[in-house]
Amino acid sequence: MDNNNWINHPNLKNINKDKLKMILDLTEQTNGKSQNELVPFFLALANKSKQEGTSFSKDELNLILPVLQRGKSKEELSQMDKMIKIMSLMK
Repeated sequence: MDNNNWINHPNLKNINKDKLKMILDLTEQTNGKSQNELVPFFLALANKSKQEGTSFSKDELNLILPVLQRGKSKEELSQMDKMIKIMSLMK
């Protein structure tokens, strides 16, 4: 799967395009960042999302996450899991 081809995955067809765009921007901005670099980035993103009233339902996350996790290494999956846990604590 191409780096950004996931956005056209059929499982995501009913998710708001603005939310998908936000995830696309996020994946591009965090590409290659270390765990230490990601934490402040996600904190700022959570603040911004909260201010804009943008949030993802559990159903949306259950559709999005498996698509984003395809083809990732064990290390990348571990890093994604850590970020998901951090984000869930900020709600």
